[in-house]
Amino acid sequence: MDDFKHYTVMLNEAVDALECQDGKIYVDCTLGGGGHSELILKRISPNGRLISFDIDDEAIAHSRERLKDYPNLTIVKSSYTNMKEELKKLGIEKITGGVLLDLGASYHQLTKAERGFSFSKDAPLDMRFNMDADFSAYDVVNTYKEDELVRIFSEYGEERFSKRIAKKIVEVRAQKKIETTGELAALIVSAVPKIKSAIHPATRVFQAIRIEVNSELKNVNFVLHDILDLIDVGGIISVISFHSLEDRIVKKFFKFESQKCRCNDMICKCPPPKIELVNKKPIEASDEEIRENPPSRSAKLRVARCIS
Repeated sequence: MDDFKHYTVMLNEAVDALECQDGKIYVDCTLGGGGHSELILKRISPNGRLISFDIDDEAIAHSRERLKDYPNLTIVKSSYTNMKEELKKLGIEKITGGVLLDLGASYHQLTKAERGFSFSKDAPLDMRFNMDADFSAYDVVNTYKEDELVRIFSEYGEERFSKRIAKKIVEVRAQKKIETTGELAALIVSAVPKIKSAIHPATRVFQAIRIEVNSELKNVNFVLHDILDLIDVGGIISVISFHSLEDRIVKKFFKFESQKCRCNDMICKCPPPKIELVNKKPIEASDEEIRENPPSRSAKLRVARCIS
């Protein structure tokens, strides 16, 4: 029985932005539950082609069954960071239609207890998107030096009590390794002052560890440059981000690549901009969607078109 649960965030907005056309090639960087991919396939069939990437076996199994009636879909079990090599293997030199990059972890990943993403369900410290990877949250928590923990909690979690939490982790693990999400969450609660807040004290630290384990921010920067090399003139880049760190990277990248001058010299020698912004301000989820799926309130959609 398929118990895979996933809510497709900004389904229509993100796919509408692609301006899908029959006969063109599209890429969905994160297949997930298959929601975005299915709508793209409906709009580009019968002659368009979609290549969808994912590293999660459960997501692939679910979506392969969901999308089995679409012969123009190719599912690739690989990270979107390997897009160039994987498309080359498929004989694709250019993405002629567009690319959708949904940077959110799936509901299934975050809520399935044994995946170790949630502090509300006690489970082994894991947090890997790719279950074949060797490196997990356990390694971060139990092997990183105190100053390394402070850095990732501060940078990736924007946690103001990073030093207190890191110090406590190092003290506790010196006696016994920290093995579960419940142990880590309790430790964090004990390390920080009691403050009235709607956000659990462990939220930011768990986010930071997840980002570190999966190299999320490094991967965003990496894939945006690859997409720019692969996208054809007229192609659309549609990106959904879920926290300010990701959105900042996307915003900065789009702004830089859409500027006419990037050198600030008296006599500009810059090549023409590669993209133009379709929306200067990010598109956000509708009130109706937020009521239906509260996590979508943090989603931001930025769209650009390749012009050279």
